[in-house]
Amino acid sequence: MKTLSMKSLLGGLMLLSAPALADSTTSIPAFEASITAAKSTTSPGGATILRSEIRNALDAFFNDAGYGVDSAERAYLTTRLNDTPFQQAMTGTAAKYFADFHEVNDTLVTGYPLNLYPVAQTPAVLFGATGSFSYARIYEGYIPNGQGVANQQTLGEAFSNAFGPQASIFEPITVRELIGQLSAYSYNVDEVEGAVAYITQISRNSNRLYRTGWSCRGCGAPGYTQGFAIAAVSTDRRFVRMISITTYAD
Repeated sequence: MKTLSMKSLLGGLMLLSAPALADSTTSIPAFEASITAAKSTTSPGGATILRSEIRNALDAFFNDAGYGVDSAERAYLTTRLNDTPFQQAMTGTAAKYFADFHEVNDTLVTGYPLNLYPVAQTPAVLFGATGSFSYARIYEGYIPNGQGVANQQTLGEAFSNAFGPQASIFEPITVRELIGQLSAYSYNVDEVEGAVAYITQISRNSNRLYRTGWSCRGCGAPGYTQGFAIAAVSTDRRFVRMISITTYAD
């Protein structure tokens, strides 16, 4: 059985359960090379760094020899975050992506206690329409007060504990990107708008939305399945609403 679209999401899922030391000696030069290219006059944004360009540059910290952002990489990113000329070279949305990336990737390799539980109502009721997302799985929960905030490791562990598969990296997204993601898999405008409203109900004041991809064999189907998940995080970074949608199954 095939569910929704056969489009592939992001290839090469990065496992969150086996942290290793990252390699700042390769990731930082790779990032700087991407920034130099992004600021060239022949780049899409000219001398201004676009959101797509900073996202591509920051991928260097996940494409190096190790896992995630280590302390040396974190220190470097903090310096760049406080570098006024560098920040001014980016568009507003690019600077927001950089800040969000810096916040969620805080080098911790043990997650905070975040237990997610299924919501009582169906997606059709919550979204106000039926369609491609009728079988979406929706969980939510919170980190006890004073016991941490939602970061990369916490989101990954919570997803795996709630939904089963391991997720790839949680990437910051905008509401526009959320609409685009959902619209690619549903042709019901009412369903998409309802889903967006329900998801952003949690993140509206914080603008903290994250997207990840997942794949699994034997998770909810006899064969291979894949899909994506969206996490919305509250202003205090304790409450999380997470939605997982299957896009392919055989």
